[in-house]
Amino acid sequence: MLDFEGQAVRAFTGEPLAVSLFAAGIRTLGRSTKYHRPRGAFCFVGHCASCLLRVDGQPNIRACQVPSRAGLRCEHQNAFPSAEVDFLAAADWMFPDGMDHHTLMTGNRPANRLLMSLVRQVGGSGTLPDAAPATIPASRDLLVDVCVVGGGPAGLAAATAIARRVPGKQLLVVDEQPEPGGSWLAQPDGARHAARAVADAQAAGVPLRSRARVIGFFPEDVTATVALHPDRAAFLPGTLVVVTPDELLRISARIIVYATGGYDQNLPFLDNDGPCIVSARACGRLSFRHGVKPGERIVIVDDADLASELAAGLEAAQISTVRIDARRTRPVATVGGSHLRGLEVVEPDGRQHRIRADLIVVAATPSPAAELPRQHGAAVRFDGPGGGYAVAVDPTFRTTAPGIFACGDVTGYRGPAAAALAGAAAGREIAQTVVSP
Repeated sequence: MLDFEGQAVRAFTGEPLAVSLFAAGIRTLGRSTKYHRPRGAFCFVGHCASCLLRVDGQPNIRACQVPSRAGLRCEHQNAFPSAEVDFLAAADWMFPDGMDHHTLMTGNRPANRLLMSLVRQVGGSGTLPDAAPATIPASRDLLVDVCVVGGGPAGLAAATAIARRVPGKQLLVVDEQPEPGGSWLAQPDGARHAARAVADAQAAGVPLRSRARVIGFFPEDVTATVALHPDRAAFLPGTLVVVTPDELLRISARIIVYATGGYDQNLPFLDNDGPCIVSARACGRLSFRHGVKPGERIVIVDDADLASELAAGLEAAQISTVRIDARRTRPVATVGGSHLRGLEVVEPDGRQHRIRADLIVVAATPSPAAELPRQHGAAVRFDGPGGGYAVAVDPTFRTTAPGIFACGDVTGYRGPAAAALAGAAAGREIAQTVVSP
């Protein structure tokens, strides 16, 4: 059992906290900082920041990245007195046309001071921790021949191909998620594909680091590694800084392969930010990875023909679904607020009607996660069908930045199967490049 604001919640040890709460019927986890609108998990992979909770006295924790365990304590943020009933939500209806807090009550100094005092009390995200950390994680310098960022279909396939073709080279895969597998884990039969990809990588001798989030690339930070390996200084493009639960890694690599995938996106309709709206891949993870029934009646809003496998998998599990093509039938607004009752849509002939639902699933093309390659100076190109600005690569998967490769959905979304094929091809190309200095 874990504790959510005094309520005992059953959970499986190790499953993501956000999944445990969703399975228990808890949809509203917190409120937005300005208008105090209800918020719940949208992507379940730590990218949307909609599932922030106070966990064991620590604020602003992504609930989808925390493993459930007996005795864990969690509570809402940015709400009074509770996430379900928040008096501060009055700001939403008091300012229906939007609130410009920079100019509010500036004409009267005492009123402005009173307002600023109130804003400081109710604004921001969370409050200070109950206690300071007992220890500060140690930092460690690490030098490898190849660092693969991303443990999804592309990253695992690339690392496996490299390890098989150039055994003995120092190789490392870092992945931000609690377990490797990436977008495979959102597919109806994806857990099997993910397990096989992980087993192949481990059999090839690939070291995998989960819960390892790359927070930046620093081209000027090679001092420590050069001091240890002065003969390799000319081959080091800079340092990747990676945060894990136990330590901070400063990784220098001769070759960096980005297989960072993409970010789940939403579609524009009124109140599309509520707690009963999730991405298609989040729905897939809930259903096929964790065995959680996401809803009794689900509306899938699909704007790019991405939801066929998801819809088929849900129907096979006898979950009622209605799939609408957002390119023809336009979603207008949700009905019911935090307790969703349906979705208003407009048909091509102009007819507006309501579709009953207790969960809305948005199947929009994921946007390539290209920030880290761009820190190296790698060029991007606009790929509309691929989700937006994607990393540009040549036929050998090289970017425009020396020593930097990319493969999979970060170069334009094509799905997990295509990403795995691209990763394997990239690994074969990269293996020809890995030569000791």
